[in-house]
Amino acid sequence: MPLFKSAENTRKLTSSLIETINENDDALMMKDQMLLNAFMLGAKIAGAEGGDLYTLRMENAVIIKIHARELLTQTSYCKLENLSKPEYLKLLRDEIEVFRKLFVEWVNTFDKENDIKDDWGLFY
Repeated sequence: MPLFKSAENTRKLTSSLIETINENDDALMMKDQMLLNAFMLGAKIAGAEGGDLYTLRMENAVIIKIHARELLTQTSYCKLENLSKPEYLKLLRDEIEVFRKLFVEWVNTFDKENDIKDDWGLFY
């Protein structure tokens, strides 16, 4: 699945990038936060694919979007604070953009008819 492969690429790039961050300069524990966000992408894709119901897929999609956007924001913070080299941050940002495009395609495949109303009022 291309989206899952991109999530794995994002995780690997993030894992490599955080190794360049000096722990003494990492006052906000950016390394840990970035790694958490990167790991959540693949896990939530698996959850959405396993759940199959529209509502479950959309719930996971929203969580994925939040983690991907947070990771993107964290690259901006790292650049601003000179925590990592700009070229490393650009590699990660470029992969997140690839991920975003694949994500949009993936969400458009969700079948709204394959659902069970859950009485929470979302996605209806």
